[in-house]
Amino acid sequence: MTHSVLHINASARHQDSVSRKLSAQIVQHLNPAETVERDLAHGVPLLDEVWTQATFTPPNDRTVAQAQALAYSDTLVAELLAADTIVIGSAMYNFNIPASFKAWIDQVMRAGVTFAYTENGPKGMLEGKKVIVALASGGTPIGSEFDFATPYLKFALGFMGITDVTVLDSDGTTALTKAA
Repeated sequence: MTHSVLHINASARHQDSVSRKLSAQIVQHLNPAETVERDLAHGVPLLDEVWTQATFTPPNDRTVAQAQALAYSDTLVAELLAADTIVIGSAMYNFNIPASFKAWIDQVMRAGVTFAYTENGPKGMLEGKKVIVALASGGTPIGSEFDFATPYLKFALGFMGITDVTVLDSDGTTALTKAA
């Protein structure tokens, strides 16, 4: 049994989403003691100037606006830090992850929080976590030269120290649905 799971859904589709169904089955199989659900389909704030300035300002010196700009990011980071395993259900749109999922990565990839700059270069601070990605594509073969999602996710997660990443391929889902 897994202690704590962060379950992220990044598909814009709900009822007919293959990645949502597959990721839910993965979470059920893991049988975690605690699950936190995060649905990115409703939007994730994009980074702006206030957010960026806030990340370069020591916490005690931040303005009210800067603290407010980082509040959502702080919530997402806390969810990520608390999880032993992260299960991600994501579609592949136009050869990559959905924009809301990219925005989530932008919100959690924070210097001094999820990675650090060292004398030897960047070092991830989230080591020891496991990620399982249920990636659904309507026609782009996962792992092909057209799949930018898998290498991007592995790089971004690895940059934060998460190197135990499993991508479950459910590509061709549109073709399977049409054939049924």
